[in-house]
Formats: sequence, C-alpha cells, structure tokens
Amino acid sequence: MTRNEWTARSTLDPDAVPAAKRWVILVGAVLVQLALGAVYAWSTFAKAMTSPEAFGWEKAHVAIPFETAIGMIFVGAFIGGRIQDAKGPRTVAMTGGVIYAVGVILASFAHKDTFWVLVLGYGVLAGFGLGMAYIVPIAMLQKWFPDKAGLITGIAVGGFGFGAVITSPLGQVLIDADKTVPTEAFLYLGIAYLIAVLIGASTFANPPTGYRPAGMPAPAQKLVGAADDYTVGEALSTRQWYLLTAILMLAVLSGISVIATAASAASDIAGFSKAGAATLVGVIGLMNGGGRILWAWISDKIGKMPTFATLLAIEGLCLLALPHASSGLAFAIFACVTILCYGGAFGTMPSTAGKFFGVSRAGAIYGLMLVAWSLGGILGPLIANGLIGHDKNYTTAFTVVGCIALAAITLTVITKPPHHAARKQAAVVRPVAPARPPAG
Repeated sequence: MTRNEWTARSTLDPDAVPAAKRWVILVGAVLVQLALGAVYAWSTFAKAMTSPEAFGWEKAHVAIPFETAIGMIFVGAFIGGRIQDAKGPRTVAMTGGVIYAVGVILASFAHKDTFWVLVLGYGVLAGFGLGMAYIVPIAMLQKWFPDKAGLITGIAVGGFGFGAVITSPLGQVLIDADKTVPTEAFLYLGIAYLIAVLIGASTFANPPTGYRPAGMPAPAQKLVGAADDYTVGEALSTRQWYLLTAILMLAVLSGISVIATAASAASDIAGFSKAGAATLVGVIGLMNGGGRILWAWISDKIGKMPTFATLLAIEGLCLLALPHASSGLAFAIFACVTILCYGGAFGTMPSTAGKFFGVSRAGAIYGLMLVAWSLGGILGPLIANGLIGHDKNYTTAFTVVGCIALAAITLTVITKPPHHAARKQAAVVRPVAPARPPAG
C-alpha cells in the first residue's frame, strides 16, 4: 500500500492507523518541546552578558528579552492554536519552529551597542514562534491518546521542562569559546533548534475521525461528538475558562517566584556556594520537567481538581517553609518540591481544558489560557523581588507568595465542569424501550 493510499484509507477508516504511529508522533513532539524549552536556559546567557569582559549590562537590562519572549508566547499560542484547529498540526508546528529558530539566530548578531536586535530576535520573534509551536503537540496528542491524555500531554510538556537542562551546559560551553560576545552562542543553538523542530514536526498529523487506540473499549453509548465540542467563543462565555486560567496563573506565579530567585536565595538563606547554587538551579530544571509528567499521571488517577488542590497546597506549604530552611538539604528539598508542583500545573492543565471543553478546538482554547503563563511569569518575579528588596527579606516574600498558592485552593473547590462537558462525561442516554411483541 502506497503512502497516498494509506492516507486516503486512514482518513475514512480509523482502524487502518498503525498502532505505532501515535508513539512516533509522541517522540516527535518531545523533540520539538526539548528545542522550545531551551528558553528556560536564559539565565546562563544573561549572566554572561552582565560580565564586564562581555557587555556589562545591568541585570534588569538583560531580563527584558526573556520577559518579552514570555509575553509573546501567549500571542503565538493563540494564533497558532486557531490555525492548527483549521489547517492541522504539521504546518503550524513547522512554521512556529522556523520563526523561533530564526529569532534565536538573529539574536546571535546582537552586540553591546545593538541591544534592540536581541529583543527583536530572542524576545519578539523567538517568543512568538515558541508559543505557536508549543501549543501544537498539546492539542494534537489529546486526540491520539484519549485513553491517557493527562500522562501523554505531561510527557510532551515535560520535554519542554527538560530543554533547559540540556541547553544550559551546552550554552556555557559555547559562551566559553568567546566570553566577550556571549550572544554568538545563539547562532549554533538556533541552527540546532531548527533541525530538531523540523524533524520532530514532520511526524505530526491529526488522527482520522473516530480514531480509537487498540485495546480501548468502544463507548457503550454515543458520546457528544466533535461537532458538540465548545467553540472558542462558547468556552470564553463560561466561568470555568476563567477559573482554570486563574488556577494556572496563580500556580505559575507561585512557582516562578522561586525560579527567579533560586540562586540568590540558596546563598543567602542556606549558605550555598556559587557552584552549589548553580547545581541546585540545574536540579530545579529537572524537577520542572519531572513534575509535568508526574502530576499529569496523577491527574488521570485522582481527577483534575483534586490534583490542582494537592499541588497548590504542597507548593504553598513549601514556600512558607523555604525562608526558614537554614540547612542546605532542607532548602533544596523545599525548592525542588515547589518546582515539581509548578511543572505539574503545566502538565495537568492541557488535559483539564480538553476534558472541560472538548479536544477538537483545544489549540485555540488552551492557547488563550496561556495568558496565565505570561501574567504569572511577569507578576511572580515582580512580587518576589519587590518584597525581598535590598534588605533580603525572603521571609516576607515567600510567605506572601505561599499564602497566594494556598488561597488558590479555593478556586479548585468551586471549579466544576461546564454543564455541556458534564453531560459529555456522563454520556447519559435514555434506554431504548423493548419492542412490543405483536398481538395474538
């Protein structure tokens, strides 16, 4: 059977899809997310740019490209999600990946007197392309893995979390080759990102209508179909969309306050050396990726809102304890568990949105929810650094942020699936009355 014949047949016959195809697509999705997640390695490059032997920029100055990129993620995710829902995943992922890689490559031409090139390349273009490509695997994989949507989307976004773990040491090697112009490292990284995204995205495709994995039992009754899934406008008309977005934003705000201050807090609170603090930051990156997989898997077992309530509670309690952890081991445990929960919010929310609103328009609906990432990513460091201040008041900062996480638990209690989604999950049908036997 030729490729065209298989494509034509599989579009009409869900049973014609090879069992291994969805796993190949998952591997491709993880490869794409690893390249995109390199954005979290920004601190490695920022530190080099502040060095007097390089550009000598202020810390607040070098934060602008990263903050711009985080802000643009939402724009790219929303636009990419809308296009994906209409045109399919492969084209959108490749387009977003190319824009992302081109932006990173452009950033390599930034020098001390051309800061705007760094903002345009790494901030605007790379941030937009990142968001555009990021949303694609999340929406697509829920259609390929209806039997384990939470775990699989968790694995995909876990790849994003692990991206910085790979890029940070590699970036440092490239920076050390010429410490006077650290931005030159972006040229080689951008090319690597481009290759990884094009290879990974080449596997992307939506499953045929009616696809059901082998071994997954057919529903006992007709469920609400794709035509009955929420449109973007319908989802935005429900209070559940805003509640889910608020839960994600507060979880991000709480966790990223630790990410933004981890190195300095480890030194000031628990006496870490510079090398020890740098090692802890790397371990935190592993926790970010691992939490996305762990909590997504847990959410498939215990339910979505119980999962969010649990991870917010743990996150809040660890933040309250963090400024009092004078021993290095205690500090590392509290910081790592906090970020494990931070990653868990990203791992759990995609399948939650799919469960509430359906998966046929998941790209646009969840893409809009990523405004929570942008807001939380800006407000968390702003609140934490503002409260820490020159007096290094970590107790006030982490106590306030911890209380925010604990207060967010109330949102999980009042968040229930929309009536339409609840009807879909219940799949209640009226029993068919038995045929009346003929008279006589």
